[in-house]
Amino acid sequence: MTDEPLDVAKLQQRLAEFAAARDWRQYHTPKNLAAALSVEASELVEIFQWLTPEESARVMADPGTAHRVTDEVADVLSYLLQLCDVLDIDPLTALAAKIERNEKRFPPA
Repeated sequence: MTDEPLDVAKLQQRLAEFAAARDWRQYHTPKNLAAALSVEASELVEIFQWLTPEESARVMADPGTAHRVTDEVADVLSYLLQLCDVLDIDPLTALAAKIERNEKRFPPA
């Protein structure tokens, strides 16, 4: 790992290079990436499935569970960034636009 600042484009490039080096790009279709994203999100949900709200708020206090949560978050983000790359979606622009729409749709009380 380098000490360079992280940014979305660099992470997407690393993911693309990783997949290309293993000849996995052929499998990285929008359908497959969306399915993989769903699976990884489900694995994240599984960690919290039977916890009370209070237990879920403390999940990062246990190093073993924190590691699992962190890994699943990374997996979800990895597949989301790869999906965005394949579909030519800028995830930060998409998020900013969605927040703006939601601010108009749901004004403060």
